Amino acid sequence: MDFLFSLLGFVLAIGILVTVHEFGHFWVARRLGVKVLKFSIGFGRPLVAWRGRDGETEYSIAMIPLGGYVKMLDESEGEVDSGEVHRAFNRKSLSVRSAVVVAGPAFNFLFAILAYWAIFSIGIDGIKPVIGQVAPGSVAERAGLAAGDRVLTIDGRLAHTWGEHRLYMMNRLLDGDPVEFVVERGGAERVSASVAMEGELADALSPAGIEQAIGMAPALPELEAVVGEVVAGSPAAAAGFRSGDRVTAINGNPVDGWRELVEAVMPRPGESLEFTLLRGDERIEVVVVPEPAEFDGRTIGRIGVAPAPAEAGEEFLASVELSPVEGLVRSVENTWLMSVLTLKMLYRMLKLEVSTENLSGPITIAHFAGQSVQIGLVPFLTFLAVISVSLGVLNLLPIPVLDGGHLLYYAIELVRGGPVPERVMYWGQQVGILMLAMLMALAFYNDILRLLG
Repeated sequence: MDFLFSLLGFVLAIGILVTVHEFGHFWVARRLGVKVLKFSIGFGRPLVAWRGRDGETEYSIAMIPLGGYVKMLDESEGEVDSGEVHRAFNRKSLSVRSAVVVAGPAFNFLFAILAYWAIFSIGIDGIKPVIGQVAPGSVAERAGLAAGDRVLTIDGRLAHTWGEHRLYMMNRLLDGDPVEFVVERGGAERVSASVAMEGELADALSPAGIEQAIGMAPALPELEAVVGEVVAGSPAAAAGFRSGDRVTAINGNPVDGWRELVEAVMPRPGESLEFTLLRGDERIEVVVVPEPAEFDGRTIGRIGVAPAPAEAGEEFLASVELSPVEGLVRSVENTWLMSVLTLKMLYRMLKLEVSTENLSGPITIAHFAGQSVQIGLVPFLTFLAVISVSLGVLNLLPIPVLDGGHLLYYAIELVRGGPVPERVMYWGQQVGILMLAMLMALAFYNDILRLLG
């Protein structure tokens, strides 16, 4: 079922985002007098094809849902009837051609804004902005934050839920700028704390783990010592653990919650541990030897189990629902922050300041697409917004064969007063294809490592 949901989510997401991107090229081209011969979603053999009312444009949905294209009338691709030369793409002014090219990424950004706007209008459920844990020696502890603090504002922005301003914080901290927290302590006292990340700490930042890098975690319900998932081939699987088993003791010491289980296993890699399990009404004794694993520069023990999810009560939950105007402003800001953050992360990857492991390929995208589809509309819209921004930014990179590469050629044409020589364009395209192939290979490699790991 997970595979089917991943496949469904991936095809649905790519289909929507590719249609949006290509429709941008198509719509602007038609409005500016360029004849469009074909509008295809997907590559390869068409599954279905039809012609529009005017009969001049063929629309199709093809077998391979990994992209799409808009084919325009162009003298470089064949002879053009003298009566339609004025509608050929290559005969249009530099400004018209640039507008048609930039329209694809622009529509991706516009889609992201609309998706975020819908999300804020529907309302986002989340966790209350209350700090549950602060890691000893962490940036958060040095800034003066403490467990139990309720975050009121972040740089003057009201904090309704945990992680609401993650994109904003990420951009600020990556630039080395401090982020000012105002927290409520003890139900009445207000305390200010300045958080800043520098040097190696800033290099450890990632959008998904910014709170972990700062050294704080939200207040969540205590997890019971009940097994939710057993990893295939793990020590726990070999010992006979099953989903639903409750761990009541380890080496005769009572276990009341999941944290106590973790604290008993992590420091003992390679040691035999005797677990007492309660399976229904049956009491079971099993021996497990935690396998060693590297974590945060040290060797820990791991048996290969995950906890059963805990039900969060009303005391842990909050929601964000903005007015239409506030929602639109926040949507534009989120799209901008996500775009800037994408460029910053790419730049830091090129400088080898951020690991290329952050780069994801189709397999990881499909996995998250499937998860978001299963969770609900708001998570799926959030996923679409993030991927749409990424597509917009990546397509604007000055790499030949991408939209940004065409814009680069047009910029050169503007400077030199004439089109770029065909030979230069040909070699540029070869370099662009090679760069994209290497990027895709790295993304697939990361995907495979995640599957194996």
